Amino acid sequence: MSAVYKDDQEDWLTVCLKYLLFVFNFLFWVGGAAVLGVGVWTLLEKSDYLSLLASSTFAVSAYILILAGSLVVVTGFLGCCAVIREQRSCLTTYFFCLLLIFLIELVAGVLAYVYYQRLSEELKQHLNQTMTENYSQPGKDAVTLAVDKLQQDFKCCGSNNSHDWMLSVYVSSKQAEGRVVPDSCCKTITHQCGKRDHPSNIYKVEGGCITKLERFLADHLLIIGAVGIGVACLQLAGALLTACFIYLLYKEEEDYFGAL
Repeated sequence: MSAVYKDDQEDWLTVCLKYLLFVFNFLFWVGGAAVLGVGVWTLLEKSDYLSLLASSTFAVSAYILILAGSLVVVTGFLGCCAVIREQRSCLTTYFFCLLLIFLIELVAGVLAYVYYQRLSEELKQHLNQTMTENYSQPGKDAVTLAVDKLQQDFKCCGSNNSHDWMLSVYVSSKQAEGRVVPDSCCKTITHQCGKRDHPSNIYKVEGGCITKLERFLADHLLIIGAVGIGVACLQLAGALLTACFIYLLYKEEEDYFGAL
């Protein structure tokens, strides 16, 4: 009687775990879509500013999320097939895939948070130099476009203030044609509007572009970190459920062959 009860209990646990894994796979796909979406969104929407950063950590974090999100989509199908078939070999493969994705997303999240801590110092050290030395120089079109977009989008002028441009290679060159700031500093852009740096003509923002860019990137690094670590925890929960399911299947097989 107790053996029958034990078998029924194990069957009930197996069925419950099976349905839990189906629910997990749905959440897994949703999480994977979120990870993939955040990665693609970061690269497409924020790529204009990547040339202004001294390190590639911001972009690397986004690429890792895209890789992890793509793996999630594929692994989700594998998980469904493995649960339906109840094959230990497929489930074991699925388990190790979950652990791999967990590690990848954890790395992306940790990278984002580490870079978040270093962001302010990096911008202070490199942004002004990048803007004043590379703006409108040969072979630096990406930097020039990024600076123009930065100053227009955030309504700022110069790294710390508009006077930073007085020390720039661009303003000192004949190419500037007497401008004291680039035209992208102007509130209303017209040809050679950068010749006049009066507050009525150009953006005079306290803290300059560095403050605006730092806040902007910091917000997005927090999103990358939260999504990466959050979905990684979901993967870990799925790996634990899968391990329990594999164990129950193993016990059922052991009991079956033991009864023969």
